[in-house]
Amino acid sequence: MKKIVLLGSGELGKEFVIAAKRLGQYVVAVDSYNNAPAQQVADEREVINMLDGDALDAVIVKHKPDIIVPEIEAIRTERFYDYEKQGIQVVPSARAANFTMNRKAIRDLAAKDLGLKTANYRYATTLDELRAAVQEVGIPCVVKPLMSSSGKGQSTIKSAADIEKAWNYSQSGKRGDIVEVIVEAFVNFHTEITLLTVTQKSGETLFCPPIGHRQERGDYQESWQPCVISNEHLIEAQQIADKVTRALTGAGIWGVEFFLADDGVYFSELSPRPHDTGMVTLAGTQNFSEFELHARAILGLPIPSIELLKVGASAVVLAEKEGANPTYTGIDVALQEPRTDVRIFGKPTTRPYRRMAVTLAYDDVNADVNAVKQKAIGNAKKIKVVTG
Repeated sequence: MKKIVLLGSGELGKEFVIAAKRLGQYVVAVDSYNNAPAQQVADEREVINMLDGDALDAVIVKHKPDIIVPEIEAIRTERFYDYEKQGIQVVPSARAANFTMNRKAIRDLAAKDLGLKTANYRYATTLDELRAAVQEVGIPCVVKPLMSSSGKGQSTIKSAADIEKAWNYSQSGKRGDIVEVIVEAFVNFHTEITLLTVTQKSGETLFCPPIGHRQERGDYQESWQPCVISNEHLIEAQQIADKVTRALTGAGIWGVEFFLADDGVYFSELSPRPHDTGMVTLAGTQNFSEFELHARAILGLPIPSIELLKVGASAVVLAEKEGANPTYTGIDVALQEPRTDVRIFGKPTTRPYRRMAVTLAYDDVNADVNAVKQKAIGNAKKIKVVTG
């Protein structure tokens, strides 16, 4: 049995804890607030500000973990190098965590060091620098904080009048104390995919069937698997994912995002952990969910193969307002549909557009994935988040 410290305890962390517990592991779930989803199923919990390096060090000293698993971006990741020197396994690695927690580091690695095709981009640390960057990359363009998650602080500039608003929104949605933003030119893509990539301690790199997804406000709304793409694009995406993950090093699952355009495959972003769009794998689309794959890879357990068993889809259930102790209506109606399921995350508070649950739908492997997607979307609309 290994002792795992999970840094960040949201819905993805919750499913990871369940997978790890089923393999006999001991998990301490850490978050900035009490009763976060993963804390509800873990062996122990800690509540700290993970951007406080001293508080982070104290948790590691107290629990003496074998493995540290980051689930969010807002962590003093520079401390991870020290933890590795102490003999603690950082997932996937201290290098990977530091590069991917900051959009600047991962984008420069991909575009400058590895020579991968990406959207044209610039950086800005002030409103004036943002104006200049927008002029260089052109309108429309996308502005993102270097450190954020779930689309927070991300917006699209469609005219010069949007620039100041985009800057202010980026600062309100950033995580941590980094004010810098990345400005990306629009890529004229026809498909957006997540390629879940599994790197192993011993064994070849494996790829899950591609997952299609749709975003609003920078956050995913629904995902489906498989996403039908050309074999040429699939091979190119796999080669890019392999190249990036090898450069970052370590074992675990990675959510590698791509834009597919007429002129080829564009690398977009990368998460060194289970990906929100990968919640579709909870519908049993694969022989292992992304969370089971992450746990096996981290623990060095064999993964003989990844097989597509069904077609599936997920759709998010969002809160509409701020509140506490939410309840849910419509679950019974949604579950009347055959081959469907629901996951309530257990978040204790709500805010507008906060992801609170996900609906799942699946069908035989040769079924129409679009029909399955519409079933998941329809069920998500039946479920309402109610707060007092």
